[in-house]
Amino acid sequence: MVVKEELTKMGLHYVSVELGEVDVMEDFSAEQHDQFKAALLKSGLELMDDKKSVLIQKIKGIIIELAHYSDEPLAVKFSDFLSQKLNHDYTYLANLFSEVTGTTIEKFFIAHKIERVKELLVYNELNLTEIAYQMHYSSVAHLSTQFKKVTGLTPSHFKQLRDKRRSMLEDV
Repeated sequence: MVVKEELTKMGLHYVSVELGEVDVMEDFSAEQHDQFKAALLKSGLELMDDKKSVLIQKIKGIIIELAHYSDEPLAVKFSDFLSQKLNHDYTYLANLFSEVTGTTIEKFFIAHKIERVKELLVYNELNLTEIAYQMHYSSVAHLSTQFKKVTGLTPSHFKQLRDKRRSMLEDV
């Protein structure tokens, strides 16, 4: 809404405004570009006109969507899925991502999956087997190994710490 409003204020016509992407009919002058960028910054948004930055944001968005909001397992390998979705060779995407972010796509994806596992452990609605199944891990052991590698704790220990902290707060 903010993006649409700013474009309208500037007298620019847009074809579409999607998350992370705007298709504008007119060419931006350098002055309009700077004005638009400043207006977005005031609203806490950032104008990314570098195609590589846009691609990195798309990769991150897809990973976050998969890790936090998707219940369906992928029908193809993750690397193939990403390549198809973004119309780029996976090797190019992986090299660009690690060059810009300093981490690999795989580590970024695992970190987000583990964050989601932490949320599920905190909500205490599912046991570890159910969480492993929901997060598409091949086994509880695989989930536990990844969890410990990322957090330094086992899922059980993480849950115990949370329970201990909660009981301490109830005693106050």
